[in-house]
Amino acid sequence: MSGAPAIAAVVYVANADTQDLSVFDLHADGDMMLRGTVAVQRPAHVGRSIVLAQSPDRKFLYAGHLSDAGQSAVATFALDERTGMPQRMGSTALTDTTAYLATDRSGRFLFSASYRGNKVTVNAIRADGSVGDTLQVMSTETKAHCIVADPSNRFVLHTSLGGDLIYQERFDARTGKMSPNDPPTVGARAKSGPRFLVFAPHAKFVYLITELDGAVDVHPFDPRSGTLAAAIQTAKIVPEQFSGQPWGADIHFRPDGKFLYASERTTSMITAFDVDPGNGRLTRVDAYPTVTQPRAFSIDPSGRYLLAAGQLSNTVICHLIDAASGELIALGEYAVGKNPTWVETVALSPALRPRA
Repeated sequence: MSGAPAIAAVVYVANADTQDLSVFDLHADGDMMLRGTVAVQRPAHVGRSIVLAQSPDRKFLYAGHLSDAGQSAVATFALDERTGMPQRMGSTALTDTTAYLATDRSGRFLFSASYRGNKVTVNAIRADGSVGDTLQVMSTETKAHCIVADPSNRFVLHTSLGGDLIYQERFDARTGKMSPNDPPTVGARAKSGPRFLVFAPHAKFVYLITELDGAVDVHPFDPRSGTLAAAIQTAKIVPEQFSGQPWGADIHFRPDGKFLYASERTTSMITAFDVDPGNGRLTRVDAYPTVTQPRAFSIDPSGRYLLAAGQLSNTVICHLIDAASGELIALGEYAVGKNPTWVETVALSPALRPRA
């Protein structure tokens, strides 16, 4: 349609208590429009978190959930190339509940971390994009919370929040199997609660958000050995005068690696950091108010917008990211389903298609 607003990306918000996905068009000017709501499962099993992961080719979305029969599963959605609307292909049983999903860098394998089951799992991904058989299950210390392949796809890191550990694995991209690296683990601060981690775009550093003491740890990463060095910096994500219980949540880079963002649920703030590309160290920009209890957020592929979902507000806010300073500027707030627990943002292929 001539003159219609251009779509920069499609935003998917997973809602735990309604067991559905709120699907938004994100326009190039930062405005959002609800395109529709898609069920993850029916009947809904209220109160069970839904976690999402997208395939590297942006053709599929995976949703980890718990069925009404108590079965852990992952639903596969095919994403319409023109509109981005998800079409449910089916569901595959998992060995345990999942707190985190991610594909390997090739999109041939799906990783999951089970917080309740104290394990990480690898499943095959079939040629049609659906999730296949379980290939490997590895036990961990308590509360496994995140699992991510490095950019080379030769190594995997995963966290144990209860064990204050980061596990280091070698990864065989032909078979999908992991094996312990040397050393197999790196310790975090006692009772810090390692939650999620992200690689810097150049893969020289890994940034770990800790749930229980509200901080980001900066670890040098050796891309040849796939191992971490001890943290060189710990940057707090709560104010200096804060006296409550920190509750770190999510962490993401702006795609160009210039800024890093971390959310904290007790204060309902997102902290922005400037990242030194040479030494990896963080300089605090500021902390910005956002949705109430921001468990999850996402940054769109252009790096212009940060989308944060509030578990208690049942809304998502679109923040403009100032490209020079990293400042967050709230543009608009939109209703979603109940208890949103994850946000994914996917660029349409090709990007900037006109709205249907």
